[in-house]
Amino acid sequence: MNAQLMDPTEIAAAVSATATIIIADDHPLFRSALRAAVSQLLPGSLTFEAESLAELIELVGAHPETDLVLLDLRMPGVQGFSSLIQMRGVYPAVPVALVSAEEEPALMRRALDFGATGFVPKSAGIEEIGTALRAMLAGSVWLPPGVTDPGPEADNEDRELAQRITSLTPQQFRVLMMLADGRLNKQIADELSVTEATVKAHVTAILRKLRLYRRTQAAVLAQRLLGAESGPIVPDDAGDSDDAD
Repeated sequence: MNAQLMDPTEIAAAVSATATIIIADDHPLFRSALRAAVSQLLPGSLTFEAESLAELIELVGAHPETDLVLLDLRMPGVQGFSSLIQMRGVYPAVPVALVSAEEEPALMRRALDFGATGFVPKSAGIEEIGTALRAMLAGSVWLPPGVTDPGPEADNEDRELAQRITSLTPQQFRVLMMLADGRLNKQIADELSVTEATVKAHVTAILRKLRLYRRTQAAVLAQRLLGAESGPIVPDDAGDSDDAD
């Protein structure tokens, strides 16, 4: 059919049917079930699977034409929205939708704050999944029916801070996560195979981008915004003072 004669709905359906989709989830049974649903809903689509964040990042690198990533919120080794933020940092042009058994509206809205293109509950039926996929592949943001974002004043500060976190480079984000774990500069340097001076430079850049003054503030902020369990916080006087100028 001539594309010029197709209405927007038909064009969106055609684009969706030929989409490249990556499903990232550590549970093989759920990956298989979701892949079967995608194949049924979009029979012409190309689907790949990843069972870890590292595998997902590598897979997207091998398929830069990816149209949508369906990312499980709770992957092993992931804190809060850290997997989403890392994906947005490494591949900002690739839409990422979170998939989760957790269905709190506040959590869904927070996902959008961190750059998600949608949030699909694991309890969603086949028709709802189809609606979500087509909407997101057509460029829209999708949340389950009835979930809206009223933009309450109480959330404005957190939303702005979340946007600052997404401005960090992938390496700066990794350093921030290690700060949230309470690691010292030497420990971070050893794990990243860089010098302590490089770590200090990253911490300084992180503080400036987040508009903070002390590393403890950055660690607490990361734990709060990423929804991570409270971990040990290294005090600023523990020999790693990286306060902003």
